[in-house]
Amino acid sequence: MDVRPAVQNWTDFVNTVSLSARALICALILIGSLCSFLATDLVLPAIPDLPADLGGGVEEGQFVLASFIAGGAAGLFVFGAISWRFERRRLLMISILVFGVISILCALVTSIWQLIGLRFLQGFFSMVPAVIGPGIIRQLFSEQGATRALGILGSLEALAPALGPIAGAGLLLIGDWTLTFNVLGVLALALTVLILVLPDWPHREVREEPKGSYLSLIRSPVFLRYSLSQAFCVGGLIMFVFCAPVMLERAMGGSLEHFIAMQVCGVATFIIASNTVGWLINRFGAERMIVLGTALSATSTLGMVIYAVSGFAEPIGVILLFIPFNMGLGFRGPPGFLRAVIAADGQDDRGSSLIILSIFGIASGFTALLAPFVEQGLLLVSLAALAIEGLALLTLLILPELKTETPDRH
Repeated sequence: MDVRPAVQNWTDFVNTVSLSARALICALILIGSLCSFLATDLVLPAIPDLPADLGGGVEEGQFVLASFIAGGAAGLFVFGAISWRFERRRLLMISILVFGVISILCALVTSIWQLIGLRFLQGFFSMVPAVIGPGIIRQLFSEQGATRALGILGSLEALAPALGPIAGAGLLLIGDWTLTFNVLGVLALALTVLILVLPDWPHREVREEPKGSYLSLIRSPVFLRYSLSQAFCVGGLIMFVFCAPVMLERAMGGSLEHFIAMQVCGVATFIIASNTVGWLINRFGAERMIVLGTALSATSTLGMVIYAVSGFAEPIGVILLFIPFNMGLGFRGPPGFLRAVIAADGQDDRGSSLIILSIFGIASGFTALLAPFVEQGLLLVSLAALAIEGLALLTLLILPELKTETPDRH
């Protein structure tokens, strides 16, 4: 698809728009993408007690999380297919505006099922920045600058699971769970105003439907090797995180501080592992690191199962076992995602969307399935995580590798 700014060419656009204006546009996109993560991570600390205020139980509390992810999956699929039809700035502005209004409505509900329904819509519209953001960033900067901007976005996404619950816990100290949704709403509405008043913005000169289809990707066993293993590995970890607050507090006698400590340790480990994997790939090869990382995550969940069966499970043990879970994802995540995009054979955007869609589907589906049992403790949650990580390993074993001109170093 030929996408160019609505000026004579990319050089004219860069010359006519100041660096500060382009940096501001990039920052707005980053904040918009971050809203979708905060809509989960800010809410997590309130999940154990929120259902009781709205006449629900633990199961409905898990549905509050799962419905957002399911809505996000639907939004990713829909907007990934139709976003080329719309002017990007308008689509981004309207979607964030709707997200903000829905967030405020979430604070006004009177029943748990009203909240669950609104959370689906909130997740649906939160995906637009993730779908169109990378394309806008590529128009704003050179390849090196765009890579740096996308790297910042990745860092923010990695930090959100750790910092979001801390901020959410802080909001609970000064108000109830409705304050979280009001903060999200105000943030989104302020972001909408900034997008509206910003004078310079890159536009599409022409809109052409991209070639290929989701079906062609699903039929590719090489693409499925990397996309499914990535989705199972990441989805299993997200599912575990979604279940952790209730599991640690209600079933294991822990506290919110244990959950926050688990997240901080996990995210710190992921950042370290993902930033050292490049050196490891040069030494051992991408395929080996993908398999090693997946096996490490699976081994972590197996350790949790054994720990649960021992009868001596404590929150501190879960925190320690969660570290290799994240280390494995850090080792396999970057090369796994890159090889999935390469295997998409020119359908980069659809390939990326399909990977994220699969992650959301796995995370929301298993979170919903575990909702009635999460209060029973670590065993069932860790068994589910082990099954998902096992599927990631199985996918790597039975599906063919990507054939590259330069083979991995061994």
